[in-house]
Amino acid sequence: MTHREVLTALSGLLLGMFVSMLASTVVGTSLPLIISDLEGDQSAFTWVVTATLLATTVSTPIWGKLADLFNRKLLLQLALVIFVVASAVAGFSQDTGTLITMRVFQGLGAGGLAALSQIVMADIISPRERGKYAGLFGAVMAVATVGGPLLGGVITDGLGWRWNFFVGLPIAVVALVLLQRTLHLPRHPKGRVSIDYAGIVLISAGVSLLLLWVTFAGTDFDWISAPSLVMVGSAALLLVIAIVVELNVKEPVIPLGLFKNRTFTLSVVASISVGVAMFGTAVFLSQYMQLARGATPTESGLLTIPMMAGVLIASTVVGALVSRRGKWKGYMVAGGVLMIVGSLLLGQLHYDTAFWFVGVAMFVLGAGVGMLMQNLVLVVQNTTEVKNLGVATSAVTFFRSLGGTIGVAVMGSILGTVVAEHLETGILGLEPEQQLEAAKTLAGGAIPQISQLPDFLRVVVESAYGTGIGSVFLAAVPLAIVTLIAVAFLPNVGLGTQTAIQRAKADRTAEVEDAEDAAIDAGAASVALAPVGLAHPDGHAGEAVTIGASRGADSREAER
Repeated sequence: MTHREVLTALSGLLLGMFVSMLASTVVGTSLPLIISDLEGDQSAFTWVVTATLLATTVSTPIWGKLADLFNRKLLLQLALVIFVVASAVAGFSQDTGTLITMRVFQGLGAGGLAALSQIVMADIISPRERGKYAGLFGAVMAVATVGGPLLGGVITDGLGWRWNFFVGLPIAVVALVLLQRTLHLPRHPKGRVSIDYAGIVLISAGVSLLLLWVTFAGTDFDWISAPSLVMVGSAALLLVIAIVVELNVKEPVIPLGLFKNRTFTLSVVASISVGVAMFGTAVFLSQYMQLARGATPTESGLLTIPMMAGVLIASTVVGALVSRRGKWKGYMVAGGVLMIVGSLLLGQLHYDTAFWFVGVAMFVLGAGVGMLMQNLVLVVQNTTEVKNLGVATSAVTFFRSLGGTIGVAVMGSILGTVVAEHLETGILGLEPEQQLEAAKTLAGGAIPQISQLPDFLRVVVESAYGTGIGSVFLAAVPLAIVTLIAVAFLPNVGLGTQTAIQRAKADRTAEVEDAEDAAIDAGAASVALAPVGLAHPDGHAGEAVTIGASRGADSREAER
């Protein structure tokens, strides 16, 4: 395929990816208003966020496995349709139950789009050329992740919160049309398909329970408590049973043999902390801008542009360099270093930190994420067998989402602890009358609205959140170090020049040729040996052997 043909085929994928990620982030700034309009409580607020996250994370490896068994283009279109219908219904919700249900289906569709986009790209682009196109996916993810909250604030202020669910529908319809008209994949080989239903149920239940635990621990119950013990123990038991099942079924959801591949295992480890950086910055930098600097939701989105710029520039520039030079490891090691530096810089945040310093720190961390995120998928696809390409690709995405989800929950717990300590210390330094007013204002532990606080208390709250969010990023530094170590030990395998489709054809051709050679060799041997026991009446057994051998050679040449 020419460069233009590849871009045309990718246009539908990029649009589908963009609209799925946009829908996941665009409602963030309007959620308080949405829940208030639908007369929901704090539990409903939590579930609106958790439902999508759970469905996306859990469904990603399942979509990847289905991609190895069924028509990938059809699966991609199915995921997009599920997403579009769920978004439309969510926009018309009249109660929180409907909204949460539709957010689950949105998550299912988004998980399919995230996994299948990467898999289809491997089908039509070789690893050597994939870097520059993978950069486009990184740029799309960056714009949607960081720009979504900004767009959501503008839409909510101008058109109302329901339009947050409708805004992506035209883009999704265009993506469907483009996929149908521009993406041409070979038919999937027909054969008996074995679906691992037990593995799907066990993995989904175990991971869901683990994610629910990290979501509610620290708020609804303590991290170390009876509910925590029950949830973690049950999740561990389900996942252990899942491992036993996966080792014994014909078509496992996640083939455990993949972990024998050092590239795959180290990429999974690195992806976990990349997920923490990607999701964590989106959540906590927005909180920093609003709670430590007094910014509005729209201003908060604008102030996080340096992070988006870092991801966008690094992913596109490094992707192009990887394709041009065929070298990838140096850029990924540099990305690991930048993640450590960016996390350390953001760890110095306070409520009065200069904005230029915050911007530089965000850009550095964003550049590190941009260098790593798509290239981790690339190196896994480069060394994985074609038959496991789908599940290997989705596994990297799955562990990135899982790491991000668990990491954000743990970092949120750290933030809550540090903020509570600093608020207590800050309030003790106030006048007695001010202390009483502060205790009354902050009673219940709800997140305060900075603009409505009296000046004396506003400084205390901003200082507490500024220091707390700095502590959160310092806590992420060890994970960034683990990422650097994992990337440094990745085998420096050269990038292949064949697409997945070409590799699959080559593998099938080689299998057919090997089978033919084996059959011909067996036939030649039987023809040559037969005269040994049946000597010619005239005693010319040697001639018969020679004739048999020559005929075997002739038949083999004819077959070739």
